[in-house]
Amino acid sequence: MEVHGLIHQFPKEIKAVIFVFIITLSVGFYGGLSFVNNTTSMQPKGVESHYLGNEDDEDAETMKFKKNEREILTIVHNHILSMSVIFFLLSLILSTTSINKKLKYFLMIEPFISVFLTFGGIYFLWSGILWFKYIIMFSGVLMTLTFLIATSAVIYQLLFSKNK
Repeated sequence: MEVHGLIHQFPKEIKAVIFVFIITLSVGFYGGLSFVNNTTSMQPKGVESHYLGNEDDEDAETMKFKKNEREILTIVHNHILSMSVIFFLLSLILSTTSINKKLKYFLMIEPFISVFLTFGGIYFLWSGILWFKYIIMFSGVLMTLTFLIATSAVIYQLLFSKNK
């Protein structure tokens, strides 16, 4: 894919808007991760108890109950839609960078696979396929890493790449 306008050649106003967008997007993304950490402790058992409840654990600090079907469908629906838009916009911006083409392609496509596996995995976990908690964890980590690398590449190109 050949892009004719590279990000470091954009007018200062467009670069400023992209920069502020990436920062704001990152605050929201990492705020969401903070919520995930708070509700699951970033552990497979925490993911399982968050969606399936922990009524059997007498030592639990916080009592959690299994989410009902409406709650699960709302969580999955909202996250797949919103994360798809987030990664689509980030991919469009990333496409204007001059980073390695194979890395760029991976960073543009992989998050959509991770979104599907993470939030589809939540539904499968809720349905009783308990080993999906590991898929959720792996795909969530991969999604976060691709977000971090993609946003870092964009910011680097905005701030440090010069017109040729």
